[in-house]
Amino acid sequence: MKPLTFDLLRVLTDGEFHSGEKLACELGVSRASIRQAVQPLDRIGVTLNAVRGRGYRIREKLDWLDPAYLRRQTKHCGIDLQLVDSIDSTNRELLRRLHDGRAAHGSVLAAEWQSGGRGRFERRWQAAVAQGLMFSLAWRFATGAGFLAGLSLAIGVALVRALRAFGCMDAGLKWPNDVLIRKHKLAGILIELSGDALGPGTAIIGVGLNVVLPDKIKARIGQPAADLTHLAPGDSPAPSRNPLFARLLDELVDVLDRFEKRGFPAFREEWQRMHAFQNQTVRLDLPGKRVETGVALGVTAQGALRLRTATGEKHFHSGELYAAPNCMSLGSAPGCSDR
Repeated sequence: MKPLTFDLLRVLTDGEFHSGEKLACELGVSRASIRQAVQPLDRIGVTLNAVRGRGYRIREKLDWLDPAYLRRQTKHCGIDLQLVDSIDSTNRELLRRLHDGRAAHGSVLAAEWQSGGRGRFERRWQAAVAQGLMFSLAWRFATGAGFLAGLSLAIGVALVRALRAFGCMDAGLKWPNDVLIRKHKLAGILIELSGDALGPGTAIIGVGLNVVLPDKIKARIGQPAADLTHLAPGDSPAPSRNPLFARLLDELVDVLDRFEKRGFPAFREEWQRMHAFQNQTVRLDLPGKRVETGVALGVTAQGALRLRTATGEKHFHSGELYAAPNCMSLGSAPGCSDR
């Protein structure tokens, strides 16, 4: 995305009409450049009103991240916050910055827009510009990947803590790395590890969270999705991204510090209390089109899913979990509910 598009959006954030001539003069470009700059807006979740004789305005109330505010609020966390307007993926870019020395332990990279954000199984993360939270955090561990079992689950605990602090009491977790509201996905976590298997190693912790998710973006997502607009009474806006982001970072640093000392067992009971499917009948889709159905009993000390099936308790380290409301017993046929 070209910088001019973001310069234009910041002017249009006031919700008023601005003529093409005035915009061109204010931004020091031609009117043709203004026309080109507004072309991508629909793709990035912004609704443009163009009225002859009045100019342009946008409907959305964009909530831009404020670097000065965020740095003040997180200065005690020991993180280095970097903000960008547009990027392919915060995870990919933070990894590049680590390799060339522009980032280190505690670096946070946040973007107003990602062209190639992704989640598990290389699924694309869909979001609107300046209306969600998309960021990555680099955290160096003395131990390697083999000792970091359950890290994504602990990160989920941090996210739910922050959300509940903002009144989102119905936020919960879905094994292994989703945050839900009323069984609809609100946030996702993607962790990528680099370094020696025995340590040291660095975790790139990517988070995507829907603060406001326009209907046009929801339509592109292949599963039920939620945002935080339900927290606001009437026509009030959703919670501001800036204080929410600051609280998320605070909780993440707290969880990571504790995880480094005690591992996932320190969070296991809290995670199970937050699990949206705890003690419920679920369906687990596994590689090779295999399916297991059973009752979610929680997780092991390593973060594996504990499932009570018709043939006994089983543990799983990967898979896609779904509610199975139509499965009346453990003897029901696998796949007895729709996704």
